[in-house]
Amino acid sequence: MVLHWSDSLDDVDWQELVELYRLAPLGQKDAAELRTAFGNSRYRCLVRDQGRLVGAGRAVADGIEVSYLADIAVLPGYQGSGLGKQIVARLIELSAGHKRILLYAVPGKEPFYRRFGFLRMTTAMAIMRDPAQALSRGYLTKT
Repeated sequence: MVLHWSDSLDDVDWQELVELYRLAPLGQKDAAELRTAFGNSRYRCLVRDQGRLVGAGRAVADGIEVSYLADIAVLPGYQGSGLGKQIVARLIELSAGHKRILLYAVPGKEPFYRRFGFLRMTTAMAIMRDPAQALSRGYLTKT
């Protein structure tokens, strides 16, 4: 397997990216919103195997204070191959020099990110578009 890594958005098939997130499974995302999100991200990883998009991730960063890793996804057939680990490692490397590198993980996936040195924040808080859904999925607590 020879993977092709890119940060260019020039040849992204946004519907293919929507499908990647659906299958990963990271939920239903809108193609236009993904285009905006990836376009506004300082760092991006798009990974293809023989032209097929098999992994992706991005980081919203300001160049000094904070880099926020987001939307890291790998197709199920590639999960467990180390590809997700490589995407995270690359985004961390690209984010080097920032005072803080942040992310929020799918509940239950925290041990994966601990391997990179991420620690749980005790003061992180969020306002979500759909707080009831975020509560039911374990992303938020009321305490």
